[in-house]
Amino acid sequence: MVKEIQMSADDAINYIRDNVQIRDTLELSYNRIFAPGEVLNILEEDEVTGEGIRISLQLNGEILNQTVEIDLNEIKDDLIEFRHIKDDNEIVIEIE
Repeated sequence: MVKEIQMSADDAINYIRDNVQIRDTLELSYNRIFAPGEVLNILEEDEVTGEGIRISLQLNGEILNQTVEIDLNEIKDDLIEFRHIKDDNEIVIEIE
């Protein structure tokens, strides 16, 4: 089942914070980048360093299969959409 929702970038980051868990699949589209992968870790904001919420992904792919860490606050202005896939549910969040 695919559910599509539109929300602001800040609300989308809050959705990720509240709903995405380790081992879920998250497909981020931002700027000219498409980063699909399995969530390995979610790190909360760090007020000391100023870093925002960070997601570690094990990228899916035949050629490129590596781990990346994405600071969602750094990309929020470029965020286009993302897909959150868990079990048989798929939610597509489009950024307004």
